[in-house]
Amino acid sequence: MKVDGHIHTPFCPHGSADTFEMYIERALSLNYSAITFTEHAPLPQSFEDTTPDKDSGMDPSHLLEYFQILDILKEKYKGEITILSGLEVDYIAGFEEETAEFLNTYGPGLDDSILSVHFLEHGGKWDCLDYSPDVFHSMIDYYGSVDAIYEHYYDTVIKSIKADLGPYKPKRIGHMTLVKKFQRLYPASRAFSDKTSLILKEMASRNLELDYNGAGLVKPFCGEPYPPTEIIQQAHSLGIKTVYGSDAHTAAGLGQARAEML
Repeated sequence: MKVDGHIHTPFCPHGSADTFEMYIERALSLNYSAITFTEHAPLPQSFEDTTPDKDSGMDPSHLLEYFQILDILKEKYKGEITILSGLEVDYIAGFEEETAEFLNTYGPGLDDSILSVHFLEHGGKWDCLDYSPDVFHSMIDYYGSVDAIYEHYYDTVIKSIKADLGPYKPKRIGHMTLVKKFQRLYPASRAFSDKTSLILKEMASRNLELDYNGAGLVKPFCGEPYPPTEIIQQAHSLGIKTVYGSDAHTAAGLGQARAEML
């Protein structure tokens, strides 16, 4: 079955104006049988988005409309393609209670969802680690090394897996090696296979799925999927289900890198 489990929408503040129908028609042209729209969920209300345009998550006031549109589209394209209503939820350490409250409110309306780490905290300062090479470079200065950032990122992913976010906690972990987005500019000194193996072990014990994300392969400073093939093989050996996700923020991005990955 040909699916894409990680797609953004016109509700993404840092995405494109491409309509839902443009994404769906593109999916049909690629012969997909099912797609999940996973817009960036609103960040916790008490968390301050540190990106320049403060556009990491969707506006909370748009959530109802988002779900209403998806319900209409499910009916419109019934019999042609399965459309799932989803969200990509940020795990932000220390904000678990607010995240659980959000999921308790909106989780019943979700068909599918992803839990991802984008924000890291160090010394009271928060950074969106994948925002830009400049932001990542500035993080090296106060973390002390690239390796220290990787270590903290993977530890935070482990925290996200272990976190109690209630009955509607997402069942899929998003782009688990996102920290490698700028690896060609700022390489780590080691593979961190101890950390990635532990992540997979914790996922397997909780029956979580893994987002096999094509965005990294098309990023000029990454050059590999999130996660790379060797981690996918290890995940499969542990019985972890992997779900291809384009992480498309435009309709044209649907299916990106899929042919090289699968």
